[in-house]
Amino acid sequence: MKISGLIKIGFAEILGTGISAIFWLYMATVIEPDDFGEIFYFIGIAALAGIFSLIGTQNTLVVYIAKKIKIQSTLNFISLIAGGISFIVIIIIFNRLDASLLILGYVVNTLAIGDLLGRNLHKSYAKYFLTQKILTLVLGFSFYYLFDVQGIIYALVLSYAAYSIRVYKGLKESKIDFSQLKPRLGFIGNNYGMVLVNSSKNQVDKIIIAPLLGFSILGNYALALQIVGIMLILTSIVFKYILSQDAVGIRNNNLKRLVFLSSIIITILGYLFSPIIIYELFPKYNEAADAIQIMSFLVIPSTISMIYTSKFLGLEKSRFVIISKIVSLISIIIGMAVLGPMFGIIGLAISYVLSVTVEAMIFILIDFKLKSEN
Repeated sequence: MKISGLIKIGFAEILGTGISAIFWLYMATVIEPDDFGEIFYFIGIAALAGIFSLIGTQNTLVVYIAKKIKIQSTLNFISLIAGGISFIVIIIIFNRLDASLLILGYVVNTLAIGDLLGRNLHKSYAKYFLTQKILTLVLGFSFYYLFDVQGIIYALVLSYAAYSIRVYKGLKESKIDFSQLKPRLGFIGNNYGMVLVNSSKNQVDKIIIAPLLGFSILGNYALALQIVGIMLILTSIVFKYILSQDAVGIRNNNLKRLVFLSSIIITILGYLFSPIIIYELFPKYNEAADAIQIMSFLVIPSTISMIYTSKFLGLEKSRFVIISKIVSLISIIIGMAVLGPMFGIIGLAISYVLSVTVEAMIFILIDFKLKSEN
């Protein structure tokens, strides 16, 4: 197995995620939970609108670019037009220019990453990824101290500017040709639905929590997600590496086993040490401590889901992925609506873990069924 690409992605992910974590964790020490929650509420809205706009999803681009199918410029064009429409809709509904601009940032970011990973340009990916995270830190601090909390989302918008270069190159790569879409509508549509459902699961929790339990609980929950996101760095690294490999038939089974074993260790460490970190460093967010302990257990099923997602997308069997994502989304919506009001942030954490576990179990059952039929 060639590991140079994995090392480059891994280095960028670890360092970049560390930089981003420093920024958000520092913000948690100086911002009240209410303000922290409100920021993530509008980030969630922008992210969800961005995903609705991305007809050319990151995974779709990775698979087709890896297979050298000339459809990138068409997908980029459609996604940018849809992003512009989402910009207008969100600014009309919420009257928030910062959140509306962030939609375009997310669209450009996703299209560019799909291009880089599909071409296996791992070194370039590392440079772009680190540039964005460094800009998040530098601009985030600057805008916060210049404009207070209101400047943070604008800083995030500007941090994605460098990715526009890759999107422009993708548009120039080939002519926009809508006839390329027709024979591939099944995979593109299923993959769009899968990413939409999955991202909805990642964002709908924030959109539900704010009106249901308030910005303060959302602030504690958002901090818990930041800590859990650090625990999932390894899973994210491996997924970005193996998807283009699975697309061309390279399975990397030893790497997949290794990341699964690592997820067990990370879960144990997260459960044991997260309360100490919260109580010592984030005394305003004590409610997050128990939530993080519970949410540590989602690392294992998340890793299982990542492995199967890459496998099925590489085989262009995205319908299996979307089935699992839909059930998981329904699970988290019902869980948070029922358990959130009953148990507060603990109920939210349990709902999140259950939704990820259900997703992993469905993947396992589908894979077992396919093997038994062959």
